[in-house]
Amino acid sequence: MLISAAYAQTTGIGILDNQCALIQFLPIVLIFVVFYFLLIRPQQRKAKDHKTMLDALRRGDRVVTGGGIIGTVARVESPEEVTVDIADGVRVRVLRSTISSVLAKPDPAAAREAAKQREEARAKAETKN
Repeated sequence: MLISAAYAQTTGIGILDNQCALIQFLPIVLIFVVFYFLLIRPQQRKAKDHKTMLDALRRGDRVVTGGGIIGTVARVESPEEVTVDIADGVRVRVLRSTISSVLAKPDPAAAREAAKQREEARAKAETKN
């Protein structure tokens, strides 16, 4: 005989064998559930928020690139590229996907007020000359 008697015998109750198999796989299933809720789902939410932030990118936004350069969006070139002012007279074209965060969105009312004040100052300067 090639098969020993211990391996050939069963408990006689097939239902308990199936439940034992399910109980053995339960820790693996629980690990996958924990990974989903603690790692996968938050990462998907973060990626979705980053995509909506990049889609809402407009001229005048202060941004930080992936390399740590802080600048102001001067122009949106295409769906993939934007032009960023990083210093006076220095413009850089960067990929939209390399922008890591938006520091501040311009306030339209404040921008209009600042433009109005500049125009008044310019008009006063012209009347003096």
